[in-house]
Amino acid sequence: QVQLVESGGGLVQPGGSLRLSCAASGFIFTNYRMRWHRQAPGKERELVAAITTGGGNTNYADSVKGRFTISRDNAKNTVYLQMNSLKPEDTAFYYCNAQHNTNNANYWGQGTQVTVSS
Repeated sequence: QVQLVESGGGLVQPGGSLRLSCAASGFIFTNYRMRWHRQAPGKERELVAAITTGGGNTNYADSVKGRFTISRDNAKNTVYLQMNSLKPEDTAFYYCNAQHNTNNANYWGQGTQVTVSS
């Protein structure tokens, strides 16, 4: 059974940090590019960060460049999103996504809420 389980969300003050984790199971993790998306109330879901299967290449939305870092541990089947210098506009539900490297297999987690507020 395929599972992507996010954790690490919560309430943080502006300028603070959070580290999201996404634990994967039920598929061959190293065959999948991993992404973090987010969706704020009333807005469309947007891609935040992505990482290739081996972790050698990453890319980020302009809005988070320099503040967020995506990484993966293939031995633990886990992808992370380190979020620093958080802003109120980062408030959203954050979702983990797995996209197969060569076919259309695509999986989503249930998401974790991040709220940035004083």
